[in-house]
Amino acid sequence: MSDDPSCAGPRVRMVPPGDDRERLVCPECRYVAYQNPLIVVGSVATWEDRILLCRRAIDPRTGFWTLPAGYMEERESTMEGAAREAWEEARARIAVDALLAVYDIPRISQVQLIFRARLLSPEIAPGPESLEVGLFRWDEIPWRELAFPTVLWALREHEARLGQTSFPPAVNPTPDALARWERML
Repeated sequence: MSDDPSCAGPRVRMVPPGDDRERLVCPECRYVAYQNPLIVVGSVATWEDRILLCRRAIDPRTGFWTLPAGYMEERESTMEGAAREAWEEARARIAVDALLAVYDIPRISQVQLIFRARLLSPEIAPGPESLEVGLFRWDEIPWRELAFPTVLWALREHEARLGQTSFPPAVNPTPDALARWERML
């Protein structure tokens, strides 16, 4: 933006020259405020045969269970972000193993990177964004109380890759896979 005090900043939606979509633009100095998708990083973190889940203390979906995940911070790698989120939400220390899934969520402008990880210790406790945390065996997971579809997707992909050391990351499931998973609940 301009240092000119009469410049009020980006406030008009228009297609800037050389672009192909509307953006917020300052009509005085022509500064363009680009809004890009947010990157969410998280993990399916395990201790032996149990999976770490966190009951959300914040909106959206307060009171529902999720994986430790959240927005990346500036100047951190995706794996560092996943480890930080595990600590912030569950006071869990993790070792990231592999990229499990990449989910595109265009309706909310997110890209989610979910890693497979192992807990370095079973000692966990709720962080400020969690009401409670727990380690769940597969048959104990509160499937009907999961906060977001991507939590279900990542858990299913984790199960499908148990015992594998090398695999391509999963992507958004097909409608057939979603229907099959729904029948399993």
